[in-house]
Amino acid sequence: MAPPYLDTPYLDTSADQLSFSLDDPAQPALAIALVELDGVGVELRLLGASHQVFAGPVRETLACLPGRPGGGPPPSVNRRLDGWSYRFTSRVEHCAPAELSRRVATLRARLADRDGALCGVFPGSPDAVTALWARGPAAGGVEWRTWHAYPQTDQLVITRTRLERP
Repeated sequence: MAPPYLDTPYLDTSADQLSFSLDDPAQPALAIALVELDGVGVELRLLGASHQVFAGPVRETLACLPGRPGGGPPPSVNRRLDGWSYRFTSRVEHCAPAELSRRVATLRARLADRDGALCGVFPGSPDAVTALWARGPAAGGVEWRTWHAYPQTDQLVITRTRLERP
């Protein structure tokens, strides 16, 4: 299945516009995927401003939200949330335009028809992509990854989150 081509402009156009939160309410979503992994419900939410993932006690938001300063994703976050262990890591990679296109095409092909995956392509470029993928079980927990491609700045933001039961 091909990713949806979204009929909406994206709000974030570079990694430094993103802000991170673990307690934001649900934002308007362009697409939602619900998966059950090892007894944990995971809600992947594709926003016009990037992503949200709700799982267990977590309400992870990495997005460009009105009235909130950006600054980019934090390199790592480790927390205990209602007894759960939460670990988030991110990196921002700068790519030549051809390399970014190749990597986005590979990502889209890899996630096509994969359970627990959600991928959206924004207008203006086939490389303007936000993708999420949740998987598990993994030693008493679940894991999700996200990719945010910004062809305007030749950036690829990659995140990985692991949530483990108490």
